Formats: sequence, structure tokens, C-alpha cells
Amino acid sequence: MDGMEVINFLARWGHIVFGIAWIGLLYYFNFIQGGFAAKASDEAKVELFTKLVPNALWYFRWAAMMTFLTGVYLVWYVHGIGTLGVDITLGAVMATIMFLNVWLIIWPNQKVVIASNESVAGGGSADPNQAGAAAKALLASRTNTFFSLPMLFFMVSSAHAQQGGGFDNMWGLIVGLVIIAAIELNAIFGKTGPLTTVKGVISSSVVLTVVMWAVVMLL
Repeated sequence: MDGMEVINFLARWGHIVFGIAWIGLLYYFNFIQGGFAAKASDEAKVELFTKLVPNALWYFRWAAMMTFLTGVYLVWYVHGIGTLGVDITLGAVMATIMFLNVWLIIWPNQKVVIASNESVAGGGSADPNQAGAAAKALLASRTNTFFSLPMLFFMVSSAHAQQGGGFDNMWGLIVGLVIIAAIELNAIFGKTGPLTTVKGVISSSVVLTVVMWAVVMLL
């Protein structure tokens, strides 16, 4: 391989490695840590949010950043914008929104929660904005989990089972983008509900994958 081929290969490899770290931590936060925190004592929660969570969130947000940057490189320099099909476009849009949710919603609100717990650990009082910040971070995190299965489906299908016949299927692309936009608007302005429980978000993500696949294939 020449120099550019090596760089392109390393970009693909890095994209996969960073993506595994990002989505793995996303699932950890939603499926494991959240359940523990809901049942933990106040003292255990303070320990969790002052000693474990800050470190885990560092890896989480920078894994998201590196996944996004390597993805941009692959789309722009390796595949080329003009060669993208409907499936990789929808997958990339969902991944980009997930990345933005990490940096613009989850992390800023988790900083409020962490600072509040650090205050309590130091003998001070909790921030009254903590509950609201935690709810916003949770909804965005659940939304990212909701997006994760269809995002991964289209990322894989774009290389191994391309759906929708490229950009000939503009209606599939448009309807898919409308669905994605509606879900993200709920993440920004909505509230948690039955579908944002662990079971609810897993089953909803499977349903969303099927719906998005049907939209791309049938429209």
C-alpha cells in the first residue's frame, strides 16, 4: 500500500475503534450505571458522580469526537460526498446528531450534576438545577441510544447491503430525515416518558430500525 492507502486504512480502523468505545460507554451509562444510580444511596451517588462519572465521561465525549472526526475524513476524502447513498447519508446524519448531543446537551448538563455532587462531597449544598440538568442529559442520552441501532444498521448496510438504490430514492431520504429531525426535536424540547425506560428505548430502537429500513426500501 502507498502512503494514502495506509492513512485511509488507519482512518477506517480508528473509526471502528473509537466508535466501539463511544457506543460501548453509551450503553454502559444507559443500561448499567443508570440502574445502579436509581437504587443507590445518596452517599453512593455522590461517590459515583465525583469519582467514576467524570472519568467515564472524559472517555465518552472524546471517543465521540474522534469517531466523528474519522467519520468526516472517510466521508470527505475516501468516499466522496457525490458517491454517498441514502443509507450512509442517514447513518451519518444520525451519528452527527448523536455527537452533537454528547457535546452540546449531555456533557454541559452532566457538568452541572458533577459540580453539584462535588459541592455536597465538600460539605456544601446541592445545586437546585441538578434535577433539571440530569433530566435533560438523560433524555439526550436515551435519544442517542434510540438512534444507535438504525445508525449502525445503515453504516453496515452502506458497505455490505446497500439499501434504497443511491440518491434515486429521494423520497426515502427526505422521509428518513424528517423522522430523524422529529426525534431530535423531542430530545431538545421534550420530556422523559415510558419509551425512555431501558426496555422502552431498546424496543423502540429496534422498531425505528425496521421503520427506517422500510422507508428507504419502499419509498
